Amino acid sequence: MASIRRFEDIVAWQKARQVSRETYTLTRLSGFKTDYDLKAQIRDAANSIMANIAEGFGRGGNKEFVQFLSIANGSVCEVQSHCYVALDQAYISQEQFDLLYAHCETAKQKIGAFMGYLQQSERRGLKYDSVHEASLDDVPSEFVASNP
Repeated sequence: MASIRRFEDIVAWQKARQVSRETYTLTRLSGFKTDYDLKAQIRDAANSIMANIAEGFGRGGNKEFVQFLSIANGSVCEVQSHCYVALDQAYISQEQFDLLYAHCETAKQKIGAFMGYLQQSERRGLKYDSVHEASLDDVPSEFVASNP
C-alpha cells in the first residue's frame, strides 16, 4: 500500500500527462499546426484529461473524484477521435497515430481502474476524514506513481 499526497502522485495523471505531451509534439508537425481548429480541439481534450484528474483529487470527495475521472475518461476518447481526423487528413502517420492511441488506451485503463477502486472504497474522501490530511493513504501501489 502507498499514499497519494498530490495529484501528481496518481498514475492516471502521469499517463494523462504523457498523452498531453505526445499530443503537443504531434500538433507541431507541418500539416497539423496549420489546422488551427483541430489543433486547438485535440490539445484542449488532452489538457482536459490532466486537469479533470487534478480537479477531482482537489475536491476531496470520492464521489466527486469519480465524476471528474469519468469526464477525464471522456476526454481521452475525444483525443482518440481527433486522432482519426489527423490520420485521415495525413497530418500524422499510422505509426504516430498508433503511438498516441496506445497512450490513450493506457490512460483509459488507469483511469477506469482508479475509478473502480474509489467506487469500491469504504472511504468517502479526504474532506470527510476526521483528520483532514491532504493524502489518500493505504492506496494500492498500482495507482501511485513511483516518480512524479
